[in-house]
Amino acid sequence: MGRRLVPLTLDNLQDLPKRCRSCVFWELDPVSGEAAVKAGTSALEKEAWISAVLLDWGSCGRVVYVDEVPVGFVLYAPPAYVPRSSAFPTSPVSPDAVQLMTAFIMPGYQGQGLGRVMVQTVAKDLLRRGFKAIEAFGDARWKEPACLLPADHLLAVGFKTVRPHPLHPRLRLELRTTLSWKEDVEMALDRLLGAVQKEPALRPL
Repeated sequence: MGRRLVPLTLDNLQDLPKRCRSCVFWELDPVSGEAAVKAGTSALEKEAWISAVLLDWGSCGRVVYVDEVPVGFVLYAPPAYVPRSSAFPTSPVSPDAVQLMTAFIMPGYQGQGLGRVMVQTVAKDLLRRGFKAIEAFGDARWKEPACLLPADHLLAVGFKTVRPHPLHPRLRLELRTTLSWKEDVEMALDRLLGAVQKEPALRPL
């Protein structure tokens, strides 16, 4: 099985699941995001966001390929590039951390170590760039696919709550801990990355 983890660019944006290519939940503030969806410009806004972040900050995601088939992705960036993050009651993200926006591994490819490799690749990238941690806004009452990661699944793979909230706690994972992860976290990662974006299509908060 040949597998590659490739930085996300405009060239491989089309390899994300169709509904994710034009999702601007994180990339725009709530008002602008709703306006883009209504105007049918969300796909263009997504491309513009990726282009701007790449030029200004650098790589903001990874796409996972198995035998040249795209099977998953992860998206992350400092909160300054993520307008939606300021809309959460538990913001802001810590200054030494990058925000984990969303991630996904296709059904049928879970349980093969891809989740662990993906997160470790992100950790190495961010450690080289001087960051110490990755933080995420969890959904404490997650019941169906959405743009937020389930809080209990984040806790299962080593995140710790740094600001509690009944709906949207902010959680943190120290990046160095991910480099020593072993196979015992794979099942938890399967639950986390496999639960994020399944059918039906993503819906806003």
